[in-house]
Amino acid sequence: MYFPFGPMPEHKNVRRVLLLVVTTFISLPVFAQQSIPLTLAEAEDRALLAEPGQQALQAKAAALRERGVVAGELPDPMLRVGLNNFPIQSGGFTTEGMTHAAVGLRQAFPAGKTRSINTLRFDLLASEMNENADARGRNVLTAARSAWLDLYYWELAHGLVLESRPFFDDLATITRSLYAVGRKSQQDVLRAELELSRLDDRLIEMERQRARAVAVLGEWVGQDAARPVARRLPSWEQMPTLDSMQAMLQQHPVIRAADSQIEARGAGVDLATERSKPGWALDLGYSYRDGSLPSGEPRADFITVGVTVGLPFFRKKSVDSSLSAALQERSAARSSREQTLRGLQSQLNAEYARWQELTRRLALYNTRILDQTKDHAEASLLGYQSEQGDFSDVMRGYIDDLNTRIDHIRLQVERAQSYAVLANLGGFPQ
Repeated sequence: MYFPFGPMPEHKNVRRVLLLVVTTFISLPVFAQQSIPLTLAEAEDRALLAEPGQQALQAKAAALRERGVVAGELPDPMLRVGLNNFPIQSGGFTTEGMTHAAVGLRQAFPAGKTRSINTLRFDLLASEMNENADARGRNVLTAARSAWLDLYYWELAHGLVLESRPFFDDLATITRSLYAVGRKSQQDVLRAELELSRLDDRLIEMERQRARAVAVLGEWVGQDAARPVARRLPSWEQMPTLDSMQAMLQQHPVIRAADSQIEARGAGVDLATERSKPGWALDLGYSYRDGSLPSGEPRADFITVGVTVGLPFFRKKSVDSSLSAALQERSAARSSREQTLRGLQSQLNAEYARWQELTRRLALYNTRILDQTKDHAEASLLGYQSEQGDFSDVMRGYIDDLNTRIDHIRLQVERAQSYAVLANLGGFPQ
């Protein structure tokens, strides 16, 4: 049997074609998603969305708050049930007047304000964890930005080299043609081919660096790191003054976490002081007696009320040691905060100086260096074409121009990365 355009296809082939069509339509949305450029803002959102390190710290904070609730409660009461003064030689429950069945309840009360102080201490430790979670969020944001910017650099640098390769290829072709007619030397041909090979090697190295940058970004955004990055840098131009950022360091989450740690250690000092006070317990009991008095009247039941008070005077040495340890821990927390603050101040000063240096260098590139290297390359080519220049000058000029444009991209990226670090430290809107 034949169709108008040929023999009827076999059923297996029809199924294969249909399967290919269906697979293609299903895969189209995936391919479309992979082709959408990944912007920096989207990378930031994906990095912060359900970030496991931040979630772990927040979970620890929630656990500490729950422990604070438990620490603020009274100990569980204790129930006591017993049979007292039962005669074992002879008789029974009714033969002896002091034989009775007793049930009692004991409630202990910790010393001083230890319960409320314990609750406060756990709340402060929870606040410390929450501040560490905020600090983690800032660090993740900075790392994701730096990774995105690094990938941006390698993609654009690779594109520049790939775009320049046809020019060097044409230059090598022209040089071989001129050498064939005796107008140029073999050295010029070899130099052109050498630089072309170096360009190919550079492309391979850039592809390796790009793959590494994709892997680094993938830690924060997952599979979206495989998407091409958007060809636009953020407009981060306005920078607060150094003095204002130095003042904002006091509100950095790491410093606020250290403040909470100091307060928690202070609560530990109060707790050690309160433990020098006696704890006490209240006992309530009821005793049932069976049988009758000699007068024939039934025996009366008993009610017991008692108070137990601890005597901490015999453990004065251990109390003093606990207080001394708590004081040392608070002192250590204060020293640690000062060390952290100094480290942040040093990092801020160094990064601010780096930002200013990169800003000046970028302005120099924009106003002078880019145009100068381009003009120098074009002038060397004109001189070579008019038999007044050397071919090595042409190659050097255009390679310098290519390197300058790549360096210009690197300066923009490093300046943006510096801004991200300063935004983390200074806490200004990003």
